[in-house]
Amino acid sequence: MPLNDCRTIELPKITDPRGNLTFVEGGTHIPFDIRRVYYLYDVPGGSDRGAHAHKQLHQFVVAMSGSFDIMLDDGERKRKFHLNRSYNGLYISPMMWRSLDNFSSGAVCMVLASEVFNPADYIRDYDQFLQLARGEPRRYGMSAGVQQLVET
Repeated sequence: MPLNDCRTIELPKITDPRGNLTFVEGGTHIPFDIRRVYYLYDVPGGSDRGAHAHKQLHQFVVAMSGSFDIMLDDGERKRKFHLNRSYNGLYISPMMWRSLDNFSSGAVCMVLASEVFNPADYIRDYDQFLQLARGEPRRYGMSAGVQQLVET
């Protein structure tokens, strides 16, 4: 999927002197039904997260507190997004390499996912991601001096 499919989405915001309220409904505010929610927090300064892609999974990422950057890469182009508002999020389509960094102190990253956890959906090797993203055929490659089949 092209990088243009990924976009920031502003969620409904109800302001009130007692505190604001924001909500998200799968299939209404974001383009998928929500099957899983998880949080990243207490990320040490200078650390990064992500560095993977998903074959089928759609995600929506929100900075619930603090801020962080997300670099997206579709195999052809890269684009950086800065998230810092709990009523704005980033929709990430499948087959998009993502890296999260520049976490502020106390940042909380909430991720809404279209599916439950499935290790087989992850692509953790960037070269393999590039092959898949660019539609390159299966090939044999060398890794640490051992010939192996690189699944694409």
